[in-house]
Amino acid sequence: MSLLGLDVGTTGCKAIAFDLDGNILSQAYREYPLLHPRPDWSELDPELIWASCRQVLAQAAQATPSDPVKALSVSVQGEAVVPLDSHGHPLYNFSVSFDHRTIPQFEWWQEHLGRDRIFQITGMPLHPMHSINKIIWFRENMPEVFRAATKFLCVEDFINFRLGAAPAMDYSLAARTMAFDVVNKLWSSEMLKQADLDESLLATVYPSGTAVGEVSTKVRDEIGFSHPVVIATGGHDQPCGALGAGCVHPGQAMNATGTSDVLCATLDSPQLTPKMLEGNYACYPHVVEPLYVALAFNLTGGLLLRWYRDTLCWKEVQQAAAIGKDPYELIIANASKRPADAQILPHFVGSGTPTLDPRSRGVITGLTLGLSKADLSRAVLDSTNYEMKLNLDTMLAAGITIRELRAIGGGAKSPFWLQLKADTTGLPVLSLKVSEATALGAAILAGCAIGLFAHPAEAPRAMVHPVHRYDPDSSNHEILQQKFLTFIQTYPRLKGLLHSLADRPGH
Repeated sequence: MSLLGLDVGTTGCKAIAFDLDGNILSQAYREYPLLHPRPDWSELDPELIWASCRQVLAQAAQATPSDPVKALSVSVQGEAVVPLDSHGHPLYNFSVSFDHRTIPQFEWWQEHLGRDRIFQITGMPLHPMHSINKIIWFRENMPEVFRAATKFLCVEDFINFRLGAAPAMDYSLAARTMAFDVVNKLWSSEMLKQADLDESLLATVYPSGTAVGEVSTKVRDEIGFSHPVVIATGGHDQPCGALGAGCVHPGQAMNATGTSDVLCATLDSPQLTPKMLEGNYACYPHVVEPLYVALAFNLTGGLLLRWYRDTLCWKEVQQAAAIGKDPYELIIANASKRPADAQILPHFVGSGTPTLDPRSRGVITGLTLGLSKADLSRAVLDSTNYEMKLNLDTMLAAGITIRELRAIGGGAKSPFWLQLKADTTGLPVLSLKVSEATALGAAILAGCAIGLFAHPAEAPRAMVHPVHRYDPDSSNHEILQQKFLTFIQTYPRLKGLLHSLADRPGH
């Protein structure tokens, strides 16, 4: 028997089958492109996402004939939403998190309900990214699409629907819409009334790890599942990753370096305080009931490394192809072992927390003719670490204590980068036997749906295995702390200029 976690991200999807000890039995991955029909618009083709999911599910399932998949669950990016007609066909593309067309809707909420009230209801700091803004945008800018839509689905409920279940999502993803009451765990009548939206447009919500159907016979045949497969509610990718990293106690935090660089701290209760709102920290249900999570993030994160690879590292890409390696391995291996004088403000798609400024932009400072490629590679790595250090300091000031970081995602595969994280933050960083913790968290939830675990918090003892602890080096920490103090001056000093660049005609 195996459990399958399907991780559907912003730039690709991955299916991984696990045994009950948390070992990977098979996996498959497909990338898909972001679409930018206009400046600052970012979309994904829903049919391409579904086709990619079918492909990876088929590849993972067919590689485990002796361990057939019994249940699956989906971990997904947040906020993205797609309108469907009465036949379940998409009427437009998914609009993703860092699509900035919804700034007018963001401003409308600020005027009509205000940041404080919205945070108290939804646990979400007001921001253009949230799904409810995208739905209102359709009504105001594509009324023909809005009138034809019978559902607006996020990625989890869209995939569950295509697999064969009724549209269903869990509490953690529902929270990312900014239409969900995170204390009472239901769609917020106040938010929907204010937006003049009917709850029937949205999916039904359930706790994570709830069985909501079975994969349809048609899809099962397409994928190659040999037996009935239960569909379980999964969750937003960050709390799923926290579960897969074993973060099921307060004081533990997951650090995921993927498309975004994310810090997901485990809490025993919702913290909806003014300090949390000041730091723009979302607080919403964990996929492990009754816990909550607090989220800090740098939106660019791994996208910065991808941009760097595609724009400036063509030699590394060629070398990697020639020797059968991942180009990221070569970029990181060749990075300078000492901090560079150049620094990068990684706001390439706006800033994440604590400033959460969609009009900020990326900056490279300290360029000289003596700057080497190795220095620039190191600056890319350091920039994400500095942003995380800023968030850790701000979270501490908001009353959240974090004692250890558990690293997952692509960045967790590099011992050099993990040691840099420990040296920069001053906290121990644990690597895991399975760095693909997001898919593992989804698989654990699938196991809960068929009764293998009484509660998601039980599963980490059997399925999650830390393998190495990176303790901070005190001398390196002191050097990086001085660099960090320079880094945190960049955004406040350049904020006005960056806003003027963002506001120029055509953007």
